[in-house]
Amino acid sequence: MQATPADSGLRLDAFLGRSIGTISRSRVKGLILEGAVTRNGVVTNDASESVQAGIIYSLSIPTAAPATPQGQAIDFPILYEDKYLLVLDKPAGIVVHPAPGNPDGTLVNALIAHCGDSLTGIGGEKRPGIVHRLDKDTSGIMVVAKTEPVHTALSAAFAARDIDRQYRAICWGLPNPSSGTIEGDIGRDPRERKRMAVVTRNGKPALTNYSLIRPFGAAAALISCKLATGRTHQIRVHLAHVGHPLVGDPVYLKRRPAAAKGLSEPARSFALDFPRQALHAEILGFFHPGTGETLRFEIPPPADFLHLIDVMETGL
Repeated sequence: MQATPADSGLRLDAFLGRSIGTISRSRVKGLILEGAVTRNGVVTNDASESVQAGIIYSLSIPTAAPATPQGQAIDFPILYEDKYLLVLDKPAGIVVHPAPGNPDGTLVNALIAHCGDSLTGIGGEKRPGIVHRLDKDTSGIMVVAKTEPVHTALSAAFAARDIDRQYRAICWGLPNPSSGTIEGDIGRDPRERKRMAVVTRNGKPALTNYSLIRPFGAAAALISCKLATGRTHQIRVHLAHVGHPLVGDPVYLKRRPAAAKGLSEPARSFALDFPRQALHAEILGFFHPGTGETLRFEIPPPADFLHLIDVMETGL
């Protein structure tokens, strides 16, 4: 649709919502953030930009997805399962639940196929059984609820920080001090809405404890992280904020880190080309709401993560 002089100066989301007339302004804003709007053929992600007369704006509305995710036969490693819950080792590369850009092929689709109709609706129609999440390319341990009371109890435990969550990560540079706490509220990055950042207002409290496991000279480090508050994604945000982004992080590693020069050429090239954030959820401990047991699971990082450690150590 082409903007007229009468449209000039309107916010883009308001203009599109008014012009289309069948979807809300908030829905239009969401589509803009998802990259569904172009200005003269070029994608724009700024819902607040001022409309200019004569410019042609185009909105692509995606086909409606089924309200309830469907089961799909996708293998995933199960560490523990009973009638109340399931603990699994999520592989890197799989999205936890359907979302724009990932309508299927997710962990939820796999869980529905594995558990059958018993999982339907637990904790919500779109994310049945899901109590917490890991990013697509973060590997490691997750717990899934198989009954509504267990979902409620586990969600409360996560909210109360009554869960032991520990992670293994490889970051650029050598943190100093070798152990400590990173604290900072986390919210949407005002400069780039698709990522998070440490913010001074409208953020959620987040606190990450870290400790050095093994240095790779001054170039990088294998570290352990433990969440005192917040969610797994904050590890990536906090480490980038203090100048130690994760190796391979596609969102928070925006330029070639200066510390990389401390590695040999083969190791440097391998680390710079590592295709995902080097983050693994290695320990998960919690009180079992159905049996009263205290459960604790520990799983080593996957082969690609271990190979990265080996390359960093040997320089080959």
